[in-house]
Amino acid sequence: MAEQLRVAVQGVLGRMGQEVLSTLVKEPDMLPVGAADTFATSNSFDLPGGSGTIPLSTSLGDVIGGADVVVDFTNGEGATEAIETALAQGKHLVIGSTGIPQSAIERAETLAIENNVGVFIAPNFTVGVAVMMHLVREASRFFDYADLLETHHEAKIDAPSGTALAIAQAAAEGKGSSFNAPVAEKALVAGTRGGTHEGVVIHSARMPGKVAHHEIVFGHVGQTLSIKHDSVNRESFMPGVMLAIREIRNRPGLTIGLDKLMGL
Repeated sequence: MAEQLRVAVQGVLGRMGQEVLSTLVKEPDMLPVGAADTFATSNSFDLPGGSGTIPLSTSLGDVIGGADVVVDFTNGEGATEAIETALAQGKHLVIGSTGIPQSAIERAETLAIENNVGVFIAPNFTVGVAVMMHLVREASRFFDYADLLETHHEAKIDAPSGTALAIAQAAAEGKGSSFNAPVAEKALVAGTRGGTHEGVVIHSARMPGKVAHHEIVFGHVGQTLSIKHDSVNRESFMPGVMLAIREIRNRPGLTIGLDKLMGL
């Protein structure tokens, strides 16, 4: 068997971090070697399925010495730390966190080039959303109106989602200009029309029973076009994450978006 990819996970105690680790232990070409989380209270982490233990720390730098690739699913602050720590140590980096400052993204590109490693950032790791964004770019130039609804579980900390912002940005890039966003003459409830990004009106819903739903509706005279995607569980993100882990070693520098790895 070929040599296994050695992977460390930051944010391992979170929902996505646990899903990543559960998937890693099932992949024959991958080997979890370290875990980090700000809420860690011990120095070891039991792998799913009784397949052993790996070092655990509140500090990422403590657990990535033997890793080839670091995966981060935390938040903007955690991703910024991963950029500084992992890339400086010559580790490839896959980031699924949102809310990353633009300055940190620029810093990631600089460090990746300096250390001849790859860093991959994606707001969403489902292949369906990557295809959706591709279709949105193609369709947007034919429409002047667009509303975007995103629904997530009640514990999601940001609104709108990073994926929703990425879809709205894809629409704006495809159109090449801002959409029309009519303002209600009488707003009986403040904020009912939602927020806007490049004229795309975004509505965020939060409730139990949801993982991730995104739907954009384009409007034209006498017609609408809807493009939507649903993730019914977090397993839906894993094929994209595993693809990124495998591919990032062959992509020095900065790569943004799963569509780049899919050839869209």
